[in-house]
Amino acid sequence: MAKIISLPHNFALRPYQKPLWNYLESGGKRAIAAWHRRAGKDEVCMHWTAVAAHQRVGTYWTLLPEAAQARKAIWDAIDPHSGLRRIDAAFPKAIRESTHEGEMKIKFKNGSLWQVVGSDNYHSLVGTPPCGLTFSEWARAVPESYGYLNPILTANDGWAVFISTPLGNNHFKRMLDDARTNPKWFAEVLPVQASGGAISAEALEDSRREYIALYGETAGQALFAQEYECSFASVIPGAYYTAELIAAEREGRVGQVDIANDMAVHTAWDLGVDDATAIWCFQIQPGRLHLVDYYENSQHGASHYCEWLNERGYHGVDFVPHDARVRDWGTGRTRLDVLRSFGRKPRLVPNHTLIDGINAARITLASAHFDAARCQRGIECLRSYCAEWDEHLRTFRKTPKHDWASHGADAFRYLAMSWREPIASEEELSPLERLREEIKRPRTWNDIWKSRANELVEQGIELEEDAELFNLNKPTSLEME
Repeated sequence: MAKIISLPHNFALRPYQKPLWNYLESGGKRAIAAWHRRAGKDEVCMHWTAVAAHQRVGTYWTLLPEAAQARKAIWDAIDPHSGLRRIDAAFPKAIRESTHEGEMKIKFKNGSLWQVVGSDNYHSLVGTPPCGLTFSEWARAVPESYGYLNPILTANDGWAVFISTPLGNNHFKRMLDDARTNPKWFAEVLPVQASGGAISAEALEDSRREYIALYGETAGQALFAQEYECSFASVIPGAYYTAELIAAEREGRVGQVDIANDMAVHTAWDLGVDDATAIWCFQIQPGRLHLVDYYENSQHGASHYCEWLNERGYHGVDFVPHDARVRDWGTGRTRLDVLRSFGRKPRLVPNHTLIDGINAARITLASAHFDAARCQRGIECLRSYCAEWDEHLRTFRKTPKHDWASHGADAFRYLAMSWREPIASEEELSPLERLREEIKRPRTWNDIWKSRANELVEQGIELEEDAELFNLNKPTSLEME
């Protein structure tokens, strides 16, 4: 059992908070808690961190899904019970050596460090290995952040606590379910009814009315159930594909999907370098679309993703966005060139507006079949992809929220715009056939003309028979005014 440390603050545990505290104080290493909104999750974990930092000198982090949230929710936030800043209530100035406002970091007099950071940028969390981690709002965080930090934490014999309200049937729910069967973990679901009057009935009813006023009767009730009753059945407000994914699961289209070895596996990419690169792998069976695999990673070049695909024998057409045509200043090569150098067959996704792509994704989802195991991460991205909430106008914006889920959702949007395209690779088509195919896609006539028509004429290929298709009124003059 860890030794008890007395610190100069007046924190008093509420009865329902004691099981988690007692588990940590007894030396427990892994805990996950689904507590209702305003149950004091962060306060308990911050005060425990203050104690732990004086039991063992080391580095401790509190991680929010995004760095901006970390500052707003933890660093600058006021504790409503004490009227102090949260950090001042949990980490009294009497135990601090220094406070770094810009880095959101506190150094204690005994040599320990505590910092609040964003888990969305987990690759940058390097330096002294942590002794203790608190993942706040874990249901909204990037799941890979713990996968990245877990080996470091384990090697350092550290502890980790995951706290959140539910957000549908996502990684938080699966992790909680697994922890409930693992004797080494502390796992708890605490709805407001079980916290012994932590929030008055009047305040709860006011919150319910506010949710209904903001989101409507159905969504408002569901959100209240999620935030205060710890319901994992509620939907994510503003999510684009909720109805389609629920229908896919109800109709049995999310399960085991076998890969047909005699058919090509095509791909659709969302390209990133610092951001994640996401790839959907699919086959077109007679009359339906099979999503057979999904891969996502970051901080890697094109060779990494090509090797992943090639090792699995996934060869077909690779649909990529139009920014793949941009030339790198250092090499002068486009991403299309790089992909081809690794034996891939890239093809540009048809130009489209964002809303057209989202609508195409909805149509595609209405009949698509997913392999639940291999596509688990991609399905989570689709489930969590939602419109951005405007705090000032108190309404959803017309633009999607850019977070960890948007990469997989964007790649699926590109898939939805492309999979009905003729699948023969561009390398298998003659120059004239390539132009005929491209002119049918939703690109401007001027783009097509400049990119290919001159090339064909220089090769001595006659265009007169295709004049109507190409809208060529002046077949002997290829310069645009």
